[in-house]
Amino acid sequence: MSTAAPPQKAPPPRGRTGARLSDGAFALLLTAPGIALFAAIIFYPLLSALITGFFRQDLRLPGREFVGLDNFAYWLNGDLFTILEQTLLFTVGATLAPFAIGFALALALNTGIKGSGFLRGVFLFPWVIPGVVVSFLWMWIFNANYGVLNGVLVQAGIIEESVAWLGRPGTAMLAVIVTKTWASFPWMMVMLLAGLQTVPRELHEAASMDGAGAVRRFFAVTWPQVRGVASIVLLLEFIWNFQHFDTIYVLTGGGPAGTTETFATAVYQTAFSGFDIGRATALGGLWMVLLLLLVVVYLRITERKGDA
Repeated sequence: MSTAAPPQKAPPPRGRTGARLSDGAFALLLTAPGIALFAAIIFYPLLSALITGFFRQDLRLPGREFVGLDNFAYWLNGDLFTILEQTLLFTVGATLAPFAIGFALALALNTGIKGSGFLRGVFLFPWVIPGVVVSFLWMWIFNANYGVLNGVLVQAGIIEESVAWLGRPGTAMLAVIVTKTWASFPWMMVMLLAGLQTVPRELHEAASMDGAGAVRRFFAVTWPQVRGVASIVLLLEFIWNFQHFDTIYVLTGGGPAGTTETFATAVYQTAFSGFDIGRATALGGLWMVLLLLLVVVYLRITERKGDA
């Protein structure tokens, strides 16, 4: 008498595993390369720099010594507030001046004047030039011996002799702000012009029919419509100028007598001229805290604009 063989289970399909990844694990697997890259090029250097701020470390000597908060106390009891004041002076000047010029040009181009497309391209020229090239160009313009600015002013009888614009404490910061303004106003002009072109013309026509003049139409119609764009443009430019380096370093290097020294130049000079990497990273940490506050303000403004 023969017995039937017990039924065998069918083998699982090839290429499939017994367990399935959850949605969270699958998402983590997809983002793991990006997270690893972020940690390698941003998080680890940042953490290493912050830790270095608690050590006395000289680039010319091996090893380092733990000093706690001494590096931070050095700046808090020293030049920190002078550097902050000069950084804010540069930042405010290099933000408001190009904003005023860019807004005026945007208003003019928005009227549809003849050749507005060509003028828009011409005005963009300073913005596409690299910052170092712009700095060297204006260094030649401000040169005390053969600079174009001195030549024009002397010929016009405004000044009697050449002025060392970049060598005087009273004019060096102004020269740096002028240089940065020339390089920045095209970007602000384009952004503000884009905002102006979203304002419905029907609102202007209705205000004109009510007897509103150009100034009243600007404050009653134009400005409320572009205020959100203008605030974001101003805040972004403020943040960028707060960490700006190349123009100041090329033109003055933080001089004369430290009157144009900002956070960017102070960190560089402390690390690579003074070779004190500990104090440089401590100043960088304080600088980062201030930048984070500005970023928080920017995020709050963008959130409100998105909710509106």
